[in-house]
Amino acid sequence: MTGPRKIAEIASYHAHIYFDGPEQRAIAMDLRDLISERFSVSLGRVHDRLVGPHVRPMYQVSFDVPTFAGFVPWLMLNRQGLAVLIHPNTGRELSDHIAQGLWLGEILPLVNLEMLKDETVAEEARAPNTVPTLSP
Repeated sequence: MTGPRKIAEIASYHAHIYFDGPEQRAIAMDLRDLISERFSVSLGRVHDRLVGPHVRPMYQVSFDVPTFAGFVPWLMLNRQGLAVLIHPNTGRELSDHIAQGLWLGEILPLVNLEMLKDETVAEEARAPNTVPTLSP
């Protein structure tokens, strides 16, 4: 066994917020608005069709390491029953998604795992595209 991995390997995080059907989509869009009002993050586009390796429509939230401590607990309390995958970006996409990920709610299968590489450059957090006006 090699030594433990260093937390410094984490360049950023992604949260994938999944929805299924019109009712959950409406909840997900309301949650998206709540996130943008409270956190300095980058909200990705809404995918109303399946984009692998995800098995449900979703959108991504990209955020930096310091934001984790406030955003993830808030999301735990406010996800409104939606399935959420939170994973680090370490440059090991495959293991980041399937071994190091944290699920809130329902654990969804991931498919087309061949599209995830395990030797890439760790993705830094995208520049925030939100301007928070409220506290968490």
